[in-house]
Amino acid sequence: MAPGNTTQRVLVSVVAIPIIVAASYFGGIYFFLFSAIVAVVSYFEFSRFVRNKEIFTNLWLGVIFILILLINEFFHYLDIYFLVLLLTVLLTLVELFRNKGSAIVNIGTTLLGILYIGFFADALLGIREFYPRIESLYVRGGYLIISILSTIWICDSAAFFGGVSLGKHKLFPRVSPKKSWEGALFGFVFAILTMLLAKVIILDFLSWTSVIIIGVIIGIIGQIGDLIESLFKRDAGVKDSSTLIPGHGGIFDRFDSLLYTAPVILLYLKNFAL
Repeated sequence: MAPGNTTQRVLVSVVAIPIIVAASYFGGIYFFLFSAIVAVVSYFEFSRFVRNKEIFTNLWLGVIFILILLINEFFHYLDIYFLVLLLTVLLTLVELFRNKGSAIVNIGTTLLGILYIGFFADALLGIREFYPRIESLYVRGGYLIISILSTIWICDSAAFFGGVSLGKHKLFPRVSPKKSWEGALFGFVFAILTMLLAKVIILDFLSWTSVIIIGVIIGIIGQIGDLIESLFKRDAGVKDSSTLIPGHGGIFDRFDSLLYTAPVILLYLKNFAL
C-alpha cells in the first residue's frame, strides 16, 4: 500500500469514525440518517458498476423504496409483505416504459440491490432500535452497534495483517486473490476476542454466550459479506465500488461486512439472545 494512500485512509478514519460512533450512540434520527446514507449511496454505487454488464437498474425507484423501508423500520407504518408486493408491481410496470437492455435482467438486478442493500440496512437500523426508547435501555442499542462496528474493523485489520504475514492458502482466488485462509482465521479469532472485550467494557447486559455468538457471526458472516461484494465487483470488472472515500474506495466497500452481518445478528437478537 502506497504511503500516500495510507495517509488518506488514516485521515478519513480520524474524521469519520467519531461521527459514526456518535450517530450510533445517540441513535434516533442520527442513526437513521447514517443507515440511509450507507444504503442509498451503496445502492447508487451498485447501480453504477453493474452498467459494465449492460444492466440498467431502476435507480430512483430503488432509492425511494430503500428509504421507505428505513422509514417503515423507524416508525412501523406498514406490513413488510405489502411493501414487497408494491415494489414488485411497480418495478414490472415501470419497466414497460423503459427501453434499456434486458427487462428481465434489469428487474432482477434492481430487486437484488434493494433486497441485498435495502433490507440489510433496514436490519442494521433494527439492531439500533431493538431496545425500547427508554434512556437506560435505548443506549444499549448504541453500545451494541459500536461494538459490532469495532469488531468488524478489527476483524478486517487482523485478517489483512494475518494474511500478509502468514497467508499461504488462498481463500477464494476466483473472487479475491489476495485473501487467505490464514488471514480469515486471524479475523475470526480477533472478532470473538473483540466482542469478549466489549462485554467487559460496555456490553454487560448481554450474556457471555451472546457476545461469543455475535463474534462468531461477525468473524464468519462478515468476511463472507466482503467476499460477496468482491464477487459483484469482479463480475462487473471494477476494483472499488466507487472512489468516493479517499484511500478507502466506496461506501459499499466500507460497509459490505456490516450490511451482511446485520440481518443475521438481528435474527439472533429477536429469537435466541440471552
